[in-house]
Amino acid sequence: MTQIRYSATTHVGHKRKVNEDSILALPDQQIWVVADGMGGHAGGDFASQSVVDSVAMIDPTLAPVELLRAQRETLNRAHEMIQAESQARGGITIGSTVVTFAIAEGHFAAFWAGDSRLYRLQGGNSIEMLTTDHSVVADFVMAGEMSWDEAEHHPQSNAITRAIGVSEVLELDKIRGEIFPGDRFLLCSDGLTKYATFSILERVLSKEPIETIAETLQQIALDGGGADNISIIVIDII
Repeated sequence: MTQIRYSATTHVGHKRKVNEDSILALPDQQIWVVADGMGGHAGGDFASQSVVDSVAMIDPTLAPVELLRAQRETLNRAHEMIQAESQARGGITIGSTVVTFAIAEGHFAAFWAGDSRLYRLQGGNSIEMLTTDHSVVADFVMAGEMSWDEAEHHPQSNAITRAIGVSEVLELDKIRGEIFPGDRFLLCSDGLTKYATFSILERVLSKEPIETIAETLQQIALDGGGADNISIIVIDII
């Protein structure tokens, strides 16, 4: 089994009364999840918790190929649970972004919907964003009209176009690739990326030890304003 170390934290931030983010770390199964709920108190936290609870139910004895299939199935199950809860509450909008990360047989695989992100720092060098936000401003970035850092300050920066529980059919994107010793991966909600630019992330991820990296990044978001919930998972491949 691949040797890993990780650091994880979630924080309500300075402005919100409730933490609508949820995180999951299953190092024995080598699965990690960040989910960012929306729908207000008791709505967003229900949605994000439904996501992580569903993934936590995956059978740890599954073979790697089956494990990936199970991730997709559990996210679809969470999608249905959130939709049912939305109807029970009179049709209000409840949903959650998600980014998952799993390791098996020298490879990683990630699923995502929304604007929670996965980054990789390889060999201590430049940082790479492995996911692409499902958001209104992402379309502007992909068209070359602005950078991801600039998009964080756009008036529509919070307008996402995909989330678990919102659309009739859940649309997930997936990325997979090889892992190598020295790789460092970051999963986070937008509560961090509102305040941590690519250059800040690159600098901190390249220098900070795994024991303190999540708290250091969290403090950057809090010092920047902490207007949203903040969730961070950092995973080192040894």
